[in-house]
Amino acid sequence: MITRIQRDHGRFQQIVRGMIRKDLRKYITRGEMFGKKGKDLVSIPLPQIDIPRFRFGKNQGGAGQGEGEPGDSLGGQPQPGQGPGAGEDEGQHVLEAELTLEELAQILGEELELPNIQPRGKKVVASLKDRYTNVRHVGPESLRHFKRTYIKALRRQLAAGEYAPGDPLVLPIREDKMYRSWQTMEVPESNAVIIYMMDVSGSMGDEQKEIVRTEAFWIDTWLQHQYKKLVTRYIIHDAAARLVDAETFFKTRESGGTAISSAYRLARELIGREYSPSDWNIYLFHFSDGDNLSSDNEVSLSLLKDDLVPAANLFAYGQVKSLYGSGEFKNYLDEKLHCENLITAEINSREEILDCIKAFLGKGK
Repeated sequence: MITRIQRDHGRFQQIVRGMIRKDLRKYITRGEMFGKKGKDLVSIPLPQIDIPRFRFGKNQGGAGQGEGEPGDSLGGQPQPGQGPGAGEDEGQHVLEAELTLEELAQILGEELELPNIQPRGKKVVASLKDRYTNVRHVGPESLRHFKRTYIKALRRQLAAGEYAPGDPLVLPIREDKMYRSWQTMEVPESNAVIIYMMDVSGSMGDEQKEIVRTEAFWIDTWLQHQYKKLVTRYIIHDAAARLVDAETFFKTRESGGTAISSAYRLARELIGREYSPSDWNIYLFHFSDGDNLSSDNEVSLSLLKDDLVPAANLFAYGQVKSLYGSGEFKNYLDEKLHCENLITAEINSREEILDCIKAFLGKGK
């Protein structure tokens, strides 16, 4: 039975979800969510919700009745205030609402109308799960199978001539009771790997990296909703590439030129060494300001065409606008390479992060 407080809590959760969905672009732009991410929960400030509160005091009879003028006291004597002085503005009531990453992914999927992903990798990871697939004669009362128990008791009473249609009372005895029985089974779960690549040359500043960090959080949230086993790897590059951890990925800034092919070579080596395309669903996301050595464009294109794009469920190139980047690489890709699982997008500001995510994930690859 659902209690009243459970119904009220459910309605409140629907209000929270609706407000987050309504202002999703604002939260993505500010990056408030991932900044407060715990292991399983995200804490989200919702200043628009005013929490109702009761204020208790003396029973002043007659309040709200009879004549009166604006400003008249409802009863009692005014008391002198304390402190340096009273403010004139209405206070802001801020609620910290907690959502699981699963709920956050559902909101993202609903708002962007993202289709569920169809895994491509042939091999899956087997996880153990208990499933109630049978019944037995012994077990705890919490697992009693009421339908089976009732049917068995009814058959016994019918066979013994104890069942009276005018008084259809069926009373199970100990021998009638049946209990649900579980079996531990291996459940296949598709596994996936995300490989993020980012240009960290001098033309990629802190603002560009913050955009990448925000977008990576939302991409992770959605793919974790789709896959139970998700691995994330990070590659940074300027003229050379290296494999790093998440903190280094988002904080490193180098100087010098850019050779995008160095990142693509390292990604190819990583996939060949650890993530066979026949076993893994592979997602590659590359972020750059589009500035690349012109002599390197053809090499990068060849690596994409021959190695990375065929191996991946999705290869997504996000070009972040920079004051110093040329922005030419996206145009080069759009002109030279046309593949169903290759998607390019421009991110000129934080406001376009949501549009970029929809472009990347909207095909359900």
